[in-house]
Amino acid sequence: MKFLLYLVMFFLLLNCCATAQSLIRDSCKKAAATDPKLKYDFCVKSLEENPQSKTAKSLEGLVFASTKNAVSKTTSLKGMVDKIFKEDKYEVERPLRDCLELYTEAIDSLNQSLDTVKSRDYKTATMLMSAAMDAPGSCESRFTKRKKAVKSPFTKENDVLFHMVLIPIAFTNMLDMK
Repeated sequence: MKFLLYLVMFFLLLNCCATAQSLIRDSCKKAAATDPKLKYDFCVKSLEENPQSKTAKSLEGLVFASTKNAVSKTTSLKGMVDKIFKEDKYEVERPLRDCLELYTEAIDSLNQSLDTVKSRDYKTATMLMSAAMDAPGSCESRFTKRKKAVKSPFTKENDVLFHMVLIPIAFTNMLDMK
């Protein structure tokens, strides 16, 4: 009898994971078809690596998971800036301070967007997420648009962050079209 119970539980768990994986792949495919900047493989990989995405049962659930994923990445970048400040390794302080401020504002915008998605105000959520998506590019330009350009220590991470924020924007736009 216990064996039968375990077997049923196993198949229910397997079905749940398969459904979430299908939701992730289908949603990423639709999003990539509507936005040429969104990379399907990146979308799928970043969501499948996120435990919260694996339990999502709807597109809205994926919006929450992908937004929280972007908040986590932005927080990580903010930590990198703090570390560079503490180590006093970088010759130019101003761009670092600007990036720190940009990341802080991006985190605030992404967190606010979660509240607006909960209330189904998708246009405002998209606007807030778009503001956060500007942070990586703006941070990069603080290093390159100087009289004496310097290399940003965050170029690769900023590119990843840009694409991570693009995912919940695309998903939220899909919700807004329903």
